[in-house]
Amino acid sequence: MEQTKNLQLPGNPRYQPKDLIKVWGYDYLYQSYIAVELAVMETLAEAGVIPADEFRLMTPAVTASLAEITTSEVDEIERKVTKHDIRALVHAMQQRMPEPLRRWVHMPLTSYDVIDTARAMQFVSAHNVVISKLMQLLYIFAARCRDHADTLMIGRTHGQHALPITAGFWLATILSRLIANTISLDAAAGNLVGKISGAVGAYNAQVGLGMYCVGDGPTFEERVLGKLGLAPALVSTQIAPPEPLADYLFATMKLVAALGQFGEDCRQLMRTEIGEICEPFAATQVGSSTMAHKRNPINFEGLVAAWISSQAEYGKVVGTLISEHQRDLTGSAVSRDYPVIVINLVRQMDTLLRADKAGKSFLERINIDKEACLKNFKMSAHLVMAEPLYIALQQYGYPGDAHELVNHKVVPEATRTGMSLIDTMRCLARESYDASIPGGRADWQLFADALMRLPDSVQEKLGRPEEYIGRAPEIARETAARAIALIASL
Repeated sequence: MEQTKNLQLPGNPRYQPKDLIKVWGYDYLYQSYIAVELAVMETLAEAGVIPADEFRLMTPAVTASLAEITTSEVDEIERKVTKHDIRALVHAMQQRMPEPLRRWVHMPLTSYDVIDTARAMQFVSAHNVVISKLMQLLYIFAARCRDHADTLMIGRTHGQHALPITAGFWLATILSRLIANTISLDAAAGNLVGKISGAVGAYNAQVGLGMYCVGDGPTFEERVLGKLGLAPALVSTQIAPPEPLADYLFATMKLVAALGQFGEDCRQLMRTEIGEICEPFAATQVGSSTMAHKRNPINFEGLVAAWISSQAEYGKVVGTLISEHQRDLTGSAVSRDYPVIVINLVRQMDTLLRADKAGKSFLERINIDKEACLKNFKMSAHLVMAEPLYIALQQYGYPGDAHELVNHKVVPEATRTGMSLIDTMRCLARESYDASIPGGRADWQLFADALMRLPDSVQEKLGRPEEYIGRAPEIARETAARAIALIASL
């Protein structure tokens, strides 16, 4: 039977995370809809609306038969009979029920009581898959942050060498975003809501026919949604308010972006002229269809591609935040694409968690080349102390513009000679006075006076750029610890 089902997920058929098939595989789509209809019938029976002798006909065999209804079957009924998707589902359910039960299906519901509630259930189910994978990902990222907390790396801004950091700190910049966005995602999942409030959201049928509430107990809507693990929207129209799901999808987007950032960072660090990162490369893998020497960053590019795709998909979510008279059909077809954003996130995580034959994940096997990191650091080691040099000069009483001095006099000379900035200053301060050079005496005195203001201990520090890494190692370890604490709390 499984082989005959259409298991296609929304979006590109090339990217189909298997863990989401039971949630959004095409022929499973109506399972959550059926769950809503059954929860309503059960609540009607509890309220005495459905006679007990009739509801006893809802046997496990009937329920099992209802679980076999596929989307393809409902589609055929819609095309040939009802021209309406939910009425087609009602028809399919009635065909599998004993005659006395059939009249109770879909009472007192409107289509979007079922659709919006079922959609929220689907995203909650998908969230269970997502959060499980996120926990694995956070754990591995935390381990890599700790492992490389002290691995020296040149920092980069605007595509150029900046100040020294560590590879663990770089990883922590990604991990910290993953932590924050995981918290946002889990909170948003807890705020997903359903609705059993009727065609305009005012509970007209429930109130008019005396089934809204019995005494001081929970409302009919609360009882139904309680069976499905959802809270009701405080106020709804024919549809549930769009913000809770939009919030969840935005939190998903932020995670996709963080992993896209990791992919972009790695893709750039894998460049031939940088070479600090390398993707795992299987023995039989091909890097290029024609250039046999290449090892393309295909997996890192895939992480970025998922972000590009999700940007377009989230535009659909934003577009459906309004509707005509609180309900129209323009958003119905569009909303069927919402799952693509979650699918993209799972696709990214599956890439990073994919294990080799030894059980080691792709993320664990990404090689951070310490020698390449050191080589690239040394390219700019003689210049990266420009910041502390000018700050120290200003701090210890240099009367002029220390930034101007370092930027326009010291750095150009150090660039020419390859000497460190502090050694360049010493050299400039020792140069002989040359009367033929306008201002030569002033420059000589300028550097001598500036150096005299710097304590020996500070000058020594200015000669050790590899130690000018701030709190990078500590931040890497602290971020790793925060990730582990989050895992424990979830």
